[in-house]
Amino acid sequence: METKAIPVTINLKSVSLKGILAIPDHARGIVLFSHGSGSSRLSSRNNYVASVLQQERMATLLFDLLTEWEDQSYETRFDIPKLTRRLIAVTAWIKAKEETKRLPVAYFGASTGAASALGAAAHFGEQIASIVSRGGRPDLALDVLESVNAPTLLLVGGRDEVVIGLNQQAYDKLPGTKSLEIVEGATHLFEEPGKLEEVARLATKWFKKYFT
Repeated sequence: METKAIPVTINLKSVSLKGILAIPDHARGIVLFSHGSGSSRLSSRNNYVASVLQQERMATLLFDLLTEWEDQSYETRFDIPKLTRRLIAVTAWIKAKEETKRLPVAYFGASTGAASALGAAAHFGEQIASIVSRGGRPDLALDVLESVNAPTLLLVGGRDEVVIGLNQQAYDKLPGTKSLEIVEGATHLFEEPGKLEEVARLATKWFKKYFT
């Protein structure tokens, strides 16, 4: 099944963001991708995962959390409250859009984007179907984790030892349905042969389970 991805402009109160929206026929839900620091809607890794999700009738929105100018600042890249507010605003935009307003919403977060996904999920409560974090930094959202209701899957590379510990710390604070999966042999970016495919498989399985 082939799904056409179209460029969109997300007009928020104070900023316009670029995105790529793909909606397969009879979509079961939509996954919003929250990118990590220094990444964008053009991330090859997240675009690959999005293509796999689309094959399973999941709509996807890849977008730039920050403008090009904002992304030049190291401090802004790690401003988790700002990234969270931005994701909340984009979620509200997608929930108001005619083509997507009836679709359940889930988040796929990478690196610092995982912290913003958890923060937005704490804000929306049961309106968020599920979350998947790829090599994420959920520890940067420790102060809101106890308010996250969405079933959360944390995926970490087996050779990403420091991040494993940070994810374990966050996992222990998450109150609801959760899983911490170690992808053996993978480093932080899952660049090793077959490892990103494993991420996509595990994410697809998780999202399908909770898009009901």
